[in-house]
Amino acid sequence: MLLSVNDSALVKIPTDSIFVNPQMQRPPFLPQGSSITMIIKVLKVQSMEEAMAEQQKVMAEMKSKEELVLQKYLLENKTPTIKTASGLRYRVTKPSVKAKPLAGDTVLVNYIGKTLAGKVFDSSIGAEAKKAGLQQGDRVYEPISVVLGQRSVIPGWEEGLLLLNEGAKATFIIPSELAYGPQGASDDIKPFTPLLFDIEVVKVKRAKKAAPVVKKAVPSKSTKPGTKTVSKPVAKKPVAKTTTKK
Repeated sequence: MLLSVNDSALVKIPTDSIFVNPQMQRPPFLPQGSSITMIIKVLKVQSMEEAMAEQQKVMAEMKSKEELVLQKYLLENKTPTIKTASGLRYRVTKPSVKAKPLAGDTVLVNYIGKTLAGKVFDSSIGAEAKKAGLQQGDRVYEPISVVLGQRSVIPGWEEGLLLLNEGAKATFIIPSELAYGPQGASDDIKPFTPLLFDIEVVKVKRAKKAAPVVKKAVPSKSTKPGTKTVSKPVAKKPVAKTTTKK
């Protein structure tokens, strides 16, 4: 180790040593022959065990803070919800008696995603995205297609969508462990951030069932190739006659 605590150093890295793979896209501001210069300072030296213990402590504090944020939201909004065993909370705002999806089915879903503070971070509805200043010119705003059971969406969605009938609307309150967890996803969705989704199940499309497999008859081991198999006669059972009373 060349540096100690409170030591500083100027580090110069040739960009050609970074973009060694021809398939790596080199940005125009890092041309061939250029270098990246950094000034670094050693603030602290830890063992691997110390670093992991500190990280676990920070994560535990963030998780505890999430619980407080969630409880505060529920108390302030006094929103009646159903809580599942996993921790998902949901409230059906528009019931329906139409088909309920099963694993393997495809559902078309409209949604508005928010933080518990009320900030919209995404929506499949153009008007809502525009209102939140999120509208993208090249995006087509329409219900998204989700095949249930393929884990293409966060676990809170996978579980919640199976609870709703086609045509139903609901609000999901999803803890971070059923959303983006300790990693987070964006500036709005930081680590250990619970999320709120307004959901509408627009359509349920049933999964196509596979055609039954027809098994070929396997000849008996005792039957030699080229020989005919003679079927034994099967004794017919007498058919009981019925008499009609006049």
